[in-house]
Amino acid sequence: MSVTHPQGFAAAGVEAGLKSSGGKDVALVVNQGPRYDAATVFTANRCKANPVLWSEQVVKDGVVRAVFLNSGGANCYTGPDGFQTTHAVAERVAEHLGAGAGDVVVCSTGLIGLANPRDKVLAGTDAAYGALSPQGGDDAAHAIMTTDSVSKQVVVEGAGWSVGGMAKGAGMLAPQLATMLVVLTTDAVASASHLDAALRAATRVSFDRLDSDGCMSTNDTVALLASGASGITPSLPDLTDAVTRACTDLAMQLLADAEGADHEIAITVQGAASEDDATEVGRSIARSNLFKAAVFGNDPNWGRVLASIGTTKAAFDPADLDVAMNGVWVCRQSTPAEDPAKVDLTGREVTVTVDLKSGDHRATIWTNDLTHAYVHENSAYSS
Repeated sequence: MSVTHPQGFAAAGVEAGLKSSGGKDVALVVNQGPRYDAATVFTANRCKANPVLWSEQVVKDGVVRAVFLNSGGANCYTGPDGFQTTHAVAERVAEHLGAGAGDVVVCSTGLIGLANPRDKVLAGTDAAYGALSPQGGDDAAHAIMTTDSVSKQVVVEGAGWSVGGMAKGAGMLAPQLATMLVVLTTDAVASASHLDAALRAATRVSFDRLDSDGCMSTNDTVALLASGASGITPSLPDLTDAVTRACTDLAMQLLADAEGADHEIAITVQGAASEDDATEVGRSIARSNLFKAAVFGNDPNWGRVLASIGTTKAAFDPADLDVAMNGVWVCRQSTPAEDPAKVDLTGREVTVTVDLKSGDHRATIWTNDLTHAYVHENSAYSS
C-alpha cells in the first residue's frame, strides 16, 4: 500500500535532521515515466507557504517529474531566503533527474516561521535520491509525518492499472483542503486535463469535507502524477472513481488520526435546496465548539445542532427541522421527539442527520469532538 504500487514510480524517505524529535523527515517521489502528466490542487488560504508559491507555477504546464516533501518546518513566512531554499531543492532534484527545476513540486510541513536549514535539506535531497526504490513508498509515507501517530497509505486497483497514495495530517483539518500533504500516483495513461478533472471531483467530496477544527493551513497540497506505464487508458469516469476512492480512504485515515479525538462524527444534511446549502449547514455544525464539546461529554445536545443551522444562509424553515443522532430522531419539527437517553455516544463513531425539508440535495461533512487532549496537543506541539 503505497505511492510506489503503480508501475513507473520510485520513492524514498530519509532522515536529514530537520525534526528535533528525530526520525525520517525528507521524502522523494519520482515518476519514471514514460509519461509525466500531473494535476495538483492547493490550499485556498491566501497566506501561502514558499513551497506552494513555487509549486503553483510548476504545475501550470501539467508536467511533473518528481515531488519533494519535508517535515520539520513549513518554510512559510521565512522571507526571500526561504523561497530560495525551495528553489534550491527543486534545482537539486532536477539535477539528479536530468530534468528542469520547473518540473519538481516541493512540499513542506511543520511550524510556520521555521526556516529549514538549506544544507540539511539539500543533503537530505541527495540521500533521498540515492535511496530511491520501487519499494520506498512506506519510508516516504513515514518521512512526511508530523503529529501523525500512523502513516496514511492507500492503493485502489483498476482494470490493469492502479492508483496509489500517501498522506500526512492529524489535525487542523479544514477546507480547502485540510492540514495535509498528499501524493497520489497512477500508472494509467491520462492527460493532464483528465487528471485535473478527476482530482478536483475527488477532493470536492473527500478532503474538502473534512472539517476537524475550521483552521485552514498555509501548505496544503494534493498532487496526482501519472506515469502511463500500464499502457491502459481508463475512461474519465473510471479514473475519477478510482481517484475519489483513494482520496476518500485517505481522508478517513486523516480523520481517524485527528489529534486527541475521542469521536469521529459524520454529519449528513439531507433535504437541502442545493448541495452548497447542505455543505454550509454541515460545516456550521462541524465547527461548533459547543456541539463538539457536547459529543466529547457523550451528550446528545441537539439544541446546539439547531443553533448552528440557524447561523447559515441555507433555505429552511426554522420551525420545521429534524435531527437524528446515531439513528435516534431526537428532534422533529424543531421540537423534542425521541428520548435523548436512547442515544449511545460512548462509541467512537457518531452520526448526525439533519433534514432541512427544502429540496433533494445532501452532503456529508466529517469532523471530530473537542477534547482535552486536542487542546494539549495543539498547545504543546513542536516538530
